[in-house]
Amino acid sequence: MAKESFDKEIQFLRMLVLTSGAYNRQQYADRLGISIHTFDKTIKRLKEVVNSVYQQLPEDKGKEFAETIRYSYLDSSEPMLLFLFRAKSLKESESQRLSLLLAAMHEKSFTAMELLDLCCSSMPEELSLPDEKTIRGDLKYLEQVGVIKKESGTRPFRYRIYNDLVKQLSRDELLDLYDFVDVMANTQIPSVQGYLLRDGVKKYMNRNQVDYGSVEPFLYKYHYYSRILDEAHLFTLLAAIRKRLTVSFLYFSPKKETSYTSKNTNPLFERDTEGQQETLLPLKVVYDHQYGRWYLLGHHARYGIKKYRMEGLTQISEEEAAPEALFESKKDELEQRIKHSWLIDTGKPVLVRVRFFHPGPHIPSFVMERVLLQGQWGTILEESEESFIYEIEVNGTIEIKPWIRSFGSSCEVLAPMKLRQELIEEWKEIKSYYESF
Repeated sequence: MAKESFDKEIQFLRMLVLTSGAYNRQQYADRLGISIHTFDKTIKRLKEVVNSVYQQLPEDKGKEFAETIRYSYLDSSEPMLLFLFRAKSLKESESQRLSLLLAAMHEKSFTAMELLDLCCSSMPEELSLPDEKTIRGDLKYLEQVGVIKKESGTRPFRYRIYNDLVKQLSRDELLDLYDFVDVMANTQIPSVQGYLLRDGVKKYMNRNQVDYGSVEPFLYKYHYYSRILDEAHLFTLLAAIRKRLTVSFLYFSPKKETSYTSKNTNPLFERDTEGQQETLLPLKVVYDHQYGRWYLLGHHARYGIKKYRMEGLTQISEEEAAPEALFESKKDELEQRIKHSWLIDTGKPVLVRVRFFHPGPHIPSFVMERVLLQGQWGTILEESEESFIYEIEVNGTIEIKPWIRSFGSSCEVLAPMKLRQELIEEWKEIKSYYESF
């Protein structure tokens, strides 16, 4: 994953796609909490990324950044926003350095000092030369992400490219691997690392002249942009949970007009931010399949159990580790609080009873199949030729209501009466939209 944060680019891309380019420069800058100058620098940076990743685009299709996004999205078998992860938000000197290291280790193994000498002799004059600490840091990073491998033996250790798997595969096995990774990356959660693996396999096949056909065997239409973007934070938070580390971040609620603010290092230009600075002991990450959203659940020292939409997290940093006993007790408390949550609701338990109707005689009941598949721990109490009754105890009705509503006229809420009345009012409102003028 990325070596540096790119919160600003993430929020920029989210707004760009969701608003379809409806904002002007000033509106974008205001929404992001940055200046016009910073906005223009971000646009320039993202254009460079697009040009480097999608060089195959026709020239007339790449004039405007927003147009490039829309054009490629329609004709691509992958989510366009993935290019941000490919860019890795590395500084130019880091990009040059890592490229030199990987190119050298592709042929044979090297020690850290040999790679230092190679970098110093090959780096462009305008870039600063690395020292031994920098090179060892780069090697540690590349080893952590699985790109290189430290060979066994005595010091000084030697490093080489770690591509043993693909080198041992035949042409047909490579094609099968590519197709498998393609399917899994487009259908499983999380998926960014799968896309990066798929691209790595494709590049290896291209370098070795393996023909995988002019037409991709699978084509996907991607819908949940935030899911891909929020995976930038996912592995940072999962690592913090494993290490029992508290995290600090600036949070922007989805209800706020501003979704980002720049870090002001000059005290003359300090300004109030609409974000909320938070410190949290992360306990669990939850994905909402219905809306394609990630949620962070954790313990707040002042407010207890708190929930955050991951799209609002920026400037995440790790703090001190929590005692194991405290972490386990708060984790048990959270599990008890969300034991009957349809998703993450921690409200009071309520019994929901719904009558679902079969589609008709001699027709397979797709309604029953869907309820059995998606109904979680709910149970079917009774069944007749016309309908069946489904019952479940959940923490509140807010999260389960969209699921029930999605069945339309194929279901009727029997209890609680409050939920039944809410749906009656909603369907009356929908009916009014279709009344004749």
